[in-house]
Amino acid sequence: MLNRLFPKDFNFFELFEKQADCLCEGADCLKKAIEKGSVDQFYLRKIQEIETKADESAGAVISQLNKSFITPFDREDIHNLTKSLDDVIDMMNTISNRLNTYKITDIRKNLIEFSLVIEEAVRKLSCAVKGMNDMKNYQVVMSACVEVSRLENISDSLRDSALMSLFENEKDPIAVIKWKEIYEDAETVVDICEDAAHVIESIMLKQA
Repeated sequence: MLNRLFPKDFNFFELFEKQADCLCEGADCLKKAIEKGSVDQFYLRKIQEIETKADESAGAVISQLNKSFITPFDREDIHNLTKSLDDVIDMMNTISNRLNTYKITDIRKNLIEFSLVIEEAVRKLSCAVKGMNDMKNYQVVMSACVEVSRLENISDSLRDSALMSLFENEKDPIAVIKWKEIYEDAETVVDICEDAAHVIESIMLKQA
């Protein structure tokens, strides 16, 4: 098991899992904030709270990394993984902030579709993170990472179709600017999920 090399008083994987839980909470809140076609401010505020909690876990990983002589895998991989996981929730928070800043009230169906892809990608990423502490989970982890990549391809197509529809049908240039940024941010969330999945794949291959 990878965790056989952990210092007894600190477990990096526990913090990775806390980050993964924050991602799942954030994706669920994003979906709930927009799923009825209008913005629910309660869930947007929750995303901001979750992002703060995730920052604390990421900060704890980096702090311990700077103090630890022995780490479960490459220090650079630890840094890259915790940063990628933190970037996912940061981008969800960016979408939340844009919805508020741009005073979006009516949600378009393309963003609802994006929220479902984001939620699925995040849950697959969380599955990969939570399987990393035991090499017996190798196939489960790698399959979850492959699924994240598949969902990233779906998000690319969804972004392209959403932008095409936006440019063809929206007459208000300000609305075009607002929604273009929101759609691109939504696709970026899944991009970053794939980045994190690639880090996990690399870690697992090195340990195999």
